[in-house]
Amino acid sequence: MFGDRWSLLVVRDLMVRGFRTFKQFQASGEGIATNILADRLKKLEAAGIVIAEPEETDGRRMNYRLTEKGIDLAPVLLELLIWGARHEETAAPCALIAKMEGSREEVLAEVRRRWRERDPAPLLPRFGHGDADRHSGGRRK
Repeated sequence: MFGDRWSLLVVRDLMVRGFRTFKQFQASGEGIATNILADRLKKLEAAGIVIAEPEETDGRRMNYRLTEKGIDLAPVLLELLIWGARHEETAAPCALIAKMEGSREEVLAEVRRRWRERDPAPLLPRFGHGDADRHSGGRRK
């Protein structure tokens, strides 16, 4: 299920970036092709990790949400995010990585709270390559 290049990124975006729509996934900056994204969303839905729900204001549009099975991936995803920031240069601010490392249980509790309450606010703030306090894998500035 997670052996391909995109499925884990879709789960990450649902869990920590608060993405819900096809358009948000496409605009994420990862460069995923439309047909590949549609395929991954279908596969994640078939695996019971994601559910597609019609948008309240426009039933033709779908909102994607993690299932309980999907949200159970939170501890694994958190460890992968921390590992990646430790060993690769990322746009994640050093303070954010340190907070995640030092308070894993609190971060996971917040992920679950947002999921339970259907809170679309991103867990991680938007950050880019212009951030001053960027994390350079393996060493902190």
